[in-house]
Amino acid sequence: MLKNKNVLLGVSGGIAAYKACALTSKLVQQGAEVKVVMTEGATQFVNPLTFQALSRNPVYTNAFDEKNPEKIAHIDLADWADIVILAPATAHLLGRVANGLADDMLTTILLATTAPVYVAPAMNVHMYDHPAVKENLKTLETYDYRFIEPGNGYLACGYVGKGRLEEPENIIDVIATRESKQQTLRGKKVLVTAGPTVEVIDAVRFFTNHSSGKMGYAIATEARDLGADVTLVSGPVQLDPIPGVEMVPVQSAKEMFEAVVSRFEQQDMIIKAAAVADYRPKQQFSNKMKKKDGDLSIELERTEDILKTIGEKKQTQYLVGFAAETDHLLDYGQEKLTRKNLDAVVINDISEENSGFKSDTNAVHVLTKSGKSKAIPLQTKQEIASQLWSVFIEDQKGDPS
Repeated sequence: MLKNKNVLLGVSGGIAAYKACALTSKLVQQGAEVKVVMTEGATQFVNPLTFQALSRNPVYTNAFDEKNPEKIAHIDLADWADIVILAPATAHLLGRVANGLADDMLTTILLATTAPVYVAPAMNVHMYDHPAVKENLKTLETYDYRFIEPGNGYLACGYVGKGRLEEPENIIDVIATRESKQQTLRGKKVLVTAGPTVEVIDAVRFFTNHSSGKMGYAIATEARDLGADVTLVSGPVQLDPIPGVEMVPVQSAKEMFEAVVSRFEQQDMIIKAAAVADYRPKQQFSNKMKKKDGDLSIELERTEDILKTIGEKKQTQYLVGFAAETDHLLDYGQEKLTRKNLDAVVINDISEENSGFKSDTNAVHVLTKSGKSKAIPLQTKQEIASQLWSVFIEDQKGDPS
């Protein structure tokens, strides 16, 4: 998918710069036209002549070296690029870019380009975990920069941990996969809910469930890759925020209800994958309840029914619900589809091994209001998300399949 693409490779000054040589070669082998821009630090690790030989193009190192008087080099390169890759992206480069600095050839190009930017960080494990680096990464996420996570392993500094530049083959695979997706949801606003809710009992205790949020996050990621403007309303999970997706963190069912309903009218599609509590303690205590002799009874009350509420309100929106079941999957799924006025329902058997909560894999069955029924066998949740979006998109077209 990178054939005939103009790829601008930005190389910064870290020992992992040697891997950028292999990345350049493999991009050329893929049929891409590659031009390399190096920071001053990068030239201390790899001679620019190496990249010139591998890319068969001049290498740019100096913002003031204007090779063609008819063009401003950094603007010309920024306009030329279809894709920009920063590999390796050091902590120093991330800090400069996150703060809008333009003090060399590479950073001036990054401010001027409108091409998608893929960032492959590489640094010491403690540097990668430093609060300043984390903050810079979050800032770049708001700019819709796309990240290729560093790997775990032995680092040049002698440490073992996260910070090693991802292998060139994997960098190319990630970019090719993302770029190959048709932007079938471009211009659409999509809201996804994910994760569990937490219902407080007292200062230290709460009710929750086993949802990890992985399925909802995979659905939101896929929607982003298909070009949608995505909002993710998420309960508390141990997952990283998704670059390019508006994140709305919530705790309780009431907070999730308010977050969804307040945004509902602006959405084209709502995918409600969160596992929302059906009940909460009727009375909540600000202090810790002390242990007493005998049993304890906690009176529960119903939480707000998010799906039912927006199902009654929806006009042109496409509404999808999830049903986690242990038996009679299709019967319960069809009943939920009808009762809550959904356009589609995704049912998964949480009693099956490697399927449902906390697992990285899932197997689901999709029913639609228009009569479609599709079983999706066990696979990764990201693969499930891709197939689900195919069903939702085709269902809205009225496709007979």
